[in-house]
Amino acid sequence: MVILTAASVKQMTDVVPYPFRQDADYLYYTGCNQPEGIAVLDDHAELCMFMPDRDPERESWAGKLAGAEEASRVFGAAAAHPLRQLPKVLPEMLGRAKAIYCDLGLLTPLVAELDAFQTALQQGRVRSLNRYSHQMRWVKSPSELTLMRKAASITCKAMKRSMQVSRSWQHEHLLAATVEYECKRRGAQQMAFPSVVGGGANGAVIHYSRHDKLIGNEALVLMDVGCEYHGYVSDMTRTWPPCGYFTAARREVYNIILDVMKECFKMCRPGVTLSQIHSRSVQLLWEGLLQLGLVKGPFDLFKFYMFNRTQIGHYLGMDVHDCSTVSIDRPLEPGVVITIEPGLYIPIKQTIPEKYQGIGIRIEDEVLITATGYEILTSEAPKEIEEIEQFLGQTMENSKLVEKASF
Repeated sequence: MVILTAASVKQMTDVVPYPFRQDADYLYYTGCNQPEGIAVLDDHAELCMFMPDRDPERESWAGKLAGAEEASRVFGAAAAHPLRQLPKVLPEMLGRAKAIYCDLGLLTPLVAELDAFQTALQQGRVRSLNRYSHQMRWVKSPSELTLMRKAASITCKAMKRSMQVSRSWQHEHLLAATVEYECKRRGAQQMAFPSVVGGGANGAVIHYSRHDKLIGNEALVLMDVGCEYHGYVSDMTRTWPPCGYFTAARREVYNIILDVMKECFKMCRPGVTLSQIHSRSVQLLWEGLLQLGLVKGPFDLFKFYMFNRTQIGHYLGMDVHDCSTVSIDRPLEPGVVITIEPGLYIPIKQTIPEKYQGIGIRIEDEVLITATGYEILTSEAPKEIEEIEQFLGQTMENSKLVEKASF
């Protein structure tokens, strides 16, 4: 028996809610994207849903809620009840269950405080759901991949638009606003995580999201963004110079990271683990640091952490860091989606040549593991230096033509 708990609405203040995001497992098994429900899968995989009572006063503020009737008609529940009936209906189901799988961290008092649940807990019949649900969600179905491709495409188009305006709109918050607007106008329901838009040395701050600085004429911009499309998310990063060209030092660093990325792509196939890809990326990045003269001697983890303290990637799906209970030592399979995101974040220190100080570069793509290798889902956005400079050059040329035409 499985108990699934819908996410609750979190409040900014007493009456102002944060944007709602459904628990991934609840959405995966029910398709229901509203708060406060409880769903039960019995031993025969029959779905029973307990839905919030219809409340005209509440609906006047938050909109119509699906009730028990919609649970059967829309979500295909074999049985449906108002949430208020749960204390009468669920205890009998709990008593019959040999094992109860749930996420204790999400469980509401309405379930957790039932005598029948407490008895099951004491008898050792309550077990973690995540280790099983994550295994199911780890490999994506063709339908899921359709949604993930759409989310990736939306983000690529939004990224390209942000690159186009970056020379004119040289402020982090303007670029953050641009990419978020472009995602939403193309159909994304919300962003997958707080957008990372760092100009200059802020690009060396891995999860920088203040967006309160001007971007210098010759600075780099690092943009790490993703959107959510019907429950599935994207995650990609590009780094570019709004002025339209890379300086020699930045070109050196960028090409090292791009070469590491390409080598990691070659490992993306069934049977290889994310851990193995990470180990190879660390080796290659260290060789790049040696090439730049930023480190000397044999590998030193402490020294390496000065320039990179991130993993090469993570699983992706309904959550940004998806299926967290699936080990990175598990061999990849067709249908799994991962990110590959090498980067170097060079601090401003007197021991580092000035031309490299404050350079933060990360390049990130979404990668689908296929039966024969891999497919890059975020290939629409340019990442080769020549592609980026050509794309930005075309944008600048078009801007000049528009300016001339306006006189």
